[in-house]
Amino acid sequence: QFRPQPQPSYSGNTSPIPIIRYSNEISPDGSYAWSYETGNGIAADESGALENPGQKDLEAMRAQGSFSYTAPDGSPISVRYVADRDGFHPEGAHLPTPPPIPPAIQRALDFIASQPQQPGNNGGGQFPRPQPFPRPGAF
Repeated sequence: QFRPQPQPSYSGNTSPIPIIRYSNEISPDGSYAWSYETGNGIAADESGALENPGQKDLEAMRAQGSFSYTAPDGSPISVRYVADRDGFHPEGAHLPTPPPIPPAIQRALDFIASQPQQPGNNGGGQFPRPQPFPRPGAF
């Protein structure tokens, strides 16, 4: 039989949290901007617009923004991001970063990239850029 699990609670405080600041703007061209801040220190903002409008293979939404809050352990969390045709790109001091590429591996990658293109090898280790999915109604 199903038993609902208790929801996590970081503070036990059930009183309403006030919205200190809020804005939301949408322009006729589809660009937008929104932001808010709450009484418990959460803040977020984002703006976005269509890039390359009317250019079938280049048209894509691009958004940039940030959010911040205090983690349950008391540490401040702050993230800035860009989301575009190439994906979601967050930056924040608390996010892990990849280790450096070992020199021997980097030399091998440089060698592969320097090789001339041969039939069937897809350009010396370079892969074609993924194509975006068609927009609904674009068929």
